[in-house]
Amino acid sequence: MFDRIAPKYDALNRFLSARTDINWRKKAIRGLKKYNPRQILDVATGTADMAIMATRILNPEKVTGIDISEGMLELGRKKIEKEGLVDKIELLKGDSETINFAENTFDAVMVAFGVRNYENLEKGLAEMLRVLKPGGRIVILEFSKPKRTAIKGFYNLYMGLFAPQVARLFKQNMEAYSYLNESAKAFPDREAFTDILKKVGYNDPVCKPLSLGICCIYTGQKKQN
Repeated sequence: MFDRIAPKYDALNRFLSARTDINWRKKAIRGLKKYNPRQILDVATGTADMAIMATRILNPEKVTGIDISEGMLELGRKKIEKEGLVDKIELLKGDSETINFAENTFDAVMVAFGVRNYENLEKGLAEMLRVLKPGGRIVILEFSKPKRTAIKGFYNLYMGLFAPQVARLFKQNMEAYSYLNESAKAFPDREAFTDILKKVGYNDPVCKPLSLGICCIYTGQKKQN
């Protein structure tokens, strides 16, 4: 599915969010700045938006992005080459629930709009914890369900009807964008998700709502030895 929607994925996301998703991503990444991570893993990297932004904002030694969609990765590699960041970013095909790296490899792990697609959420979160170094940080950006009634109604209408129709106008897969809406609605957001992070083993998980609760930044830390 992601291979099919890859060619216009970035353009459609920018259009549907009125480019707000760019600011969301930057806020999530800037939350890592004080920790000065040198080795970063970007899980479900897609077309490498987060990896490129993190390289520009944090100036790490290396960002490694993994994704199951070769179609997304191919576009991401082209963007990285265009940005002149081939020596700083590497994209690999990989499953977020079986990450092919040793324990204690990365200073930080990022995921933007990816965890809701995990087949086994706790397994994926545990894998990211495993590859983090002691004291390392995780930052997760994900859609959430607004709590205010008026905002919730507008959000459901927008995501359920408007977004798939716009996808059709972009000659994209309407079923894919309907699926993305359903996965966002089914995701255990806010306190439910921070509880899962705590259960898996992350210290001090925090949820920060953005844009009237349409999206949240989640953070946590791997305990020190």
